[in-house]
Amino acid sequence: MDDRERALDAAHRRATEFLQTLDDRPVWPRASLDEMLGAFGGPLPAHGMDPAAVVDEIAQRADPGLVAIPGGRFFGFVIGGTHPAALAADWLVSAWDQNSGSSTLTPATVAMERVAGKWMLELFGLPASASVGFVTGGQLANFTCLAAARSAVLARHGWDIAELGLRSAPRVRFVIGADRHGSIDRAARFLGIGRSEFTIIASDDQGRMRADALERTLEGEDGPLIVCLQAGEVHTGAFDDFGALIPIAQRHRAWVHVDGAFGLWAAASASLRPLTAGMHLADSWATDAHKTLNVPYDCGMAIVRNPADSIAAFRTGGDYLIYSGLDPWDVTPELSRRARGVPAWAAMRSMGQDGIARLIDGLHANAVAMAAGLAAIDAMEVLNDVDYTQVMFRLETDDATRALGAAILADGTAAVTGAEWRGRATLRCSMSSWATTTSDIDRTVSAIRRLVNA
Repeated sequence: MDDRERALDAAHRRATEFLQTLDDRPVWPRASLDEMLGAFGGPLPAHGMDPAAVVDEIAQRADPGLVAIPGGRFFGFVIGGTHPAALAADWLVSAWDQNSGSSTLTPATVAMERVAGKWMLELFGLPASASVGFVTGGQLANFTCLAAARSAVLARHGWDIAELGLRSAPRVRFVIGADRHGSIDRAARFLGIGRSEFTIIASDDQGRMRADALERTLEGEDGPLIVCLQAGEVHTGAFDDFGALIPIAQRHRAWVHVDGAFGLWAAASASLRPLTAGMHLADSWATDAHKTLNVPYDCGMAIVRNPADSIAAFRTGGDYLIYSGLDPWDVTPELSRRARGVPAWAAMRSMGQDGIARLIDGLHANAVAMAAGLAAIDAMEVLNDVDYTQVMFRLETDDATRALGAAILADGTAAVTGAEWRGRATLRCSMSSWATTTSDIDRTVSAIRRLVNA
């Protein structure tokens, strides 16, 4: 074998070894950042090294600092494991090394992304003509959609941002829920909208925007307006009432954006689809495939109802670029990028509509089972209605809750992450992985019970 073949063989062997350890290895990393810097640091060696040996060295040194995210007991943040077809397809993406911004340059990967996008629109019940831009994740998906929104609402009021810029532009009113995700605030900052310019709408006890509060706030509004709603609050999993909220916003000519990083996928399940009722009425939607669809990092999608709004915000120029209809670089901020939509195509092709529905239903069932198990532990309180995939829980005091969170990570049986809700410390468990089994739920609940009673 030549260097490339031997390096790939080593990577396959080491990857397989890692995946085979998932059931038994601690879920949380056993090494700190400083220890990993020590393992990989030092001056750049004067002489090179055999590529296969480099791969072996990476795998050996990195092992203590790796998180068992692909396993069945990683419940931190909202991070899915990697579906087998998606993982293997991602290896092909790296081997093919296609610059997937242009359909003329790389027609195979762009075609797979375009089809993957259309399949998603069908699953979500969104307009088939919408543009789907593949970006890094939910943060860039929100930014991409909101950049299109900013251009569009200003154009509705006679201002061409591409020609005139922002300096003297009409003020865009930016309306968000009290329990929106932080990526919305960050996207606004990227777009030149500061915190003092936010209009924040009150939410209910599960984090859903209140329709009556939005109605009162928008009364008399007639300037450029963006309203951000949410499919899946990151702590509770709650969904805004799109059927009530979107018509209110549209009466004021607002652009309505839905942040659905993990929640849009509820529409793929017949039993959970009612959570998304009315969502199709919005103007843009952001979601991730590396969350609920279980493809490798990175893979987010920015969906915009009218592709012309995406083009107005992102189409570039250049006498060396070749244009062919609606290219990927027309609907996202990137020009050069990897073919991140290929693993999404592979995951959906492997599972099919019925398999994706079973995946989503299974995540919800796991959340219900986890909540029931936790609620049976003395002094434990489950704080949210488990309508989707999130479980939020705590002990009687903030100190005890935070101590339990640290103990769970140190124990290594499972990983959950801490948060705050309504001023109180909580722990949050997100069901996001295809690999989670009933046994994983039982092992996790047993470990938490043991730690509480220690």
